[in-house]
Amino acid sequence: MGKGDYRGIGAAKAHLDTVIGIDPDVDRNGVALLDCNTRTLSITILSFPDLLDYLQYEKRRAETQGRNLIVAVEAGWMNQGNWHLKFRDSRNVAVAKGVHQGRNEQVSRIIGQMCERYQLRYEFIKPLRKCWHGENGKITHDELAYFTGIVGRTNQEGRDAALIAWIYAGYPVRVKSV
Repeated sequence: MGKGDYRGIGAAKAHLDTVIGIDPDVDRNGVALLDCNTRTLSITILSFPDLLDYLQYEKRRAETQGRNLIVAVEAGWMNQGNWHLKFRDSRNVAVAKGVHQGRNEQVSRIIGQMCERYQLRYEFIKPLRKCWHGENGKITHDELAYFTGIVGRTNQEGRDAALIAWIYAGYPVRVKSV
């Protein structure tokens, strides 16, 4: 898979009107709402309780407008391994990183359970490849804006959620050469 090559994630999906991409986190969930008809993105950061309210609101809104809605949730446990350790990390640091990762993965699973409870279509997706110019290979605002047209300030959680929604919808990711 080449840099920025995410073919197949959302390419075979039926017509979608709205995709909600979620980058789950214990404290700050990145949430992106993608209107597939206009390719318009709205990005926000929500606590877990606010996220649940938001999902219910968007479900009601989609139903009243007759729109197809799906939630794409990043699922860290789908990775073969999730090593964020550095050579210099102590045993305590390694344990803390593992606990943090496990907590985030549990948030992802609970979001899926709540989608089932709310009768919302959802899909867990494997974390996307880190092939960008940001820290640890994360996408930067300029890179996201290049192919989505998003304006205004964004933070990392929101950019990750936007990338999840964009790729799930099967839209092209263009990479600017450096």
